[in-house]
Amino acid sequence: MPNHLEATVDIAAPPERVWQIVSDLRRMPEFSPMTVRMIPLGTPKAGTWTVNWNKDGRKRWPTTSRIVRFEPNQAFAFRMIENHTVWSYTLEPTADGTRLVERRDVSNGVAWVIRKVIDAALGGEPAFEANLVRGMNETLAKIKAAAESGA
Repeated sequence: MPNHLEATVDIAAPPERVWQIVSDLRRMPEFSPMTVRMIPLGTPKAGTWTVNWNKDGRKRWPTTSRIVRFEPNQAFAFRMIENHTVWSYTLEPTADGTRLVERRDVSNGVAWVIRKVIDAALGGEPAFEANLVRGMNETLAKIKAAAESGA
């Protein structure tokens, strides 16, 4: 399993506008094809917990996460409690707006039991990770469209 997966998009909107979208966790299902719900347990900031519902086709499962980085207009990241992966969004100002990078980091590898679940229920690691990258690109495209339209 690679240490990280990454997708990038350039958005013709200022970082403040992109941040409004990325940091509104309740909107994540509008953008991410694998997110059914992402509910912060309190005001989003470093240390806030979230309860999430994910999907892959007809499969659904709950997860929990904790926000580990919350820097307005710059970066947002959360660590999944179940598999210790860190998902992040980094905003970089550009001449025409914002470069948004979505990344999934697995610093210590995924636990054996999680890998077995991925193999048994989600088609194996290569297929699952390819699906994650497709989802990341879809998420960024939808965030781009929302930010550029002012939605």
